[in-house]
Amino acid sequence: MSNRTIPVVDLSTFVNGSEEERNNFIKAIGEAFHNVGFVGVINHGIDKNLVEGFYSSSKEFFSLPVDLKRSYEVKNMAGQRGYTSFGREHAKQSKVADLKEFFQLGQYVEGDKANTEEYPDNVSVAEVPSFNTEGKELYKAFETTGGHLLRAIALYLDLDENYFTQKIEDGNSILRTIHYPPITEEPRTAIRAEQHEDINLITLLVGASAGGLQLLNNAGEWLDITPEEDEIVINVGDMLQRLTNNYLKSTTHRVINPPKEEWHRPRLSIPFFLHPKSEMDLTCLESCVTEERPLEYENITAGDYLNERLKEIGLKK
Repeated sequence: MSNRTIPVVDLSTFVNGSEEERNNFIKAIGEAFHNVGFVGVINHGIDKNLVEGFYSSSKEFFSLPVDLKRSYEVKNMAGQRGYTSFGREHAKQSKVADLKEFFQLGQYVEGDKANTEEYPDNVSVAEVPSFNTEGKELYKAFETTGGHLLRAIALYLDLDENYFTQKIEDGNSILRTIHYPPITEEPRTAIRAEQHEDINLITLLVGASAGGLQLLNNAGEWLDITPEEDEIVINVGDMLQRLTNNYLKSTTHRVINPPKEEWHRPRLSIPFFLHPKSEMDLTCLESCVTEERPLEYENITAGDYLNERLKEIGLKK
């Protein structure tokens, strides 16, 4: 008997399947995003060896001395590139910081866009060269897979299949590697990641090194999310919920602390936050505004919305 809390879909049936298989995938992922806000994806095209390599490189980075890690923290960047120290980020409704540190890689661009305010350079870690090369490769792989998923979502919403394609090209997506260190003393009401919703369009998460991820269902119950091997977890972010006037659901989730006997175990997690370009208009789609679902949001661009949320979680002043 399955103890799954989220549906699972096979991305290869959309990318390489028959018309019937594609239609079944579109319906399944759309209903999952509408009803649950989360879905597991198999045959997603992200190389297992690449994921394992980046996990290993991330562990090596987070094992460096604290002062050395802090040398990769970039002031006035709101954590959008490089290292962010332990205890700096908190959920928007919380005053207590999450029990984590992390490193973020952003968009890779060339030519006139490179090294601009919109697209600052990524921070290169001299001590772990593989961290830089594998991070870039994994970033690009997540972008490709995320693009496929958004094409299916566009079709589910009766939009042109490529509705999101240009909007996410050179977008503000972030690859984040998160380290939750061993817990050494009774936390001050904090957990590894307090309940929150993601800011972006969709989040793609490869399996963490330890459990703890939970979602809040419609009945107000916290349910464990335990992906199978080689499965990635996808969830709706607030930008997509906003665009669809709450038709697609940005579900509250958290990472709880392990049982006390496992406090000595660290946790490593690698999410990819798929963002559009700053100028994307998040005005609610007309098709998602009805008498039963009246307009919930004011018009805003993705860039302005991102700035608002970064302030709320303590990364931007």
